[in-house]
Amino acid sequence: MPNYWLIKSEPSAFSIDDLARSPDKTTCWEGVRNYQARNFLQAMAVGDFAFFYHSQADPPAIVGIVEVVKAAYPDHFAWEARHKYFDENSSKQNPRWVMVDVRLKTILPAPLSLARLRGVKGLETMELLRKGSRLSVQPVREKEWKCILRLSQSRD
Repeated sequence: MPNYWLIKSEPSAFSIDDLARSPDKTTCWEGVRNYQARNFLQAMAVGDFAFFYHSQADPPAIVGIVEVVKAAYPDHFAWEARHKYFDENSSKQNPRWVMVDVRLKTILPAPLSLARLRGVKGLETMELLRKGSRLSVQPVREKEWKCILRLSQSRD
């Protein structure tokens, strides 16, 4: 049985449309530099699913679904001195950061805005909706996943 997640990206940096244009609609999910979010990446398994969330958007919203197609492996960008994700404390011998590969499953017919999600019964304890929650990678409970899938298929 898969686990469920939510991954955030600023659409100006990497959008769901960018993923759709990627070879095989697949990309590495790199650049996570928060230990708790990194731990969630490490917990992801091939076959898990994640909502793709546009943060810093107007409005911020869930815009699609991706599948994890490669489990966590070292984020090699941490070793590239000229890269924006460089970390001098990470090395090939002792990697500090990881990434996973994700493949686009679907773009939602209509984005599900943060404001809309806030008013949905059954999502009250969702991490995304918790005050002060800023994690770029976070777990989603199965009941929350199913609730959001139903919302994504409704026409109202």
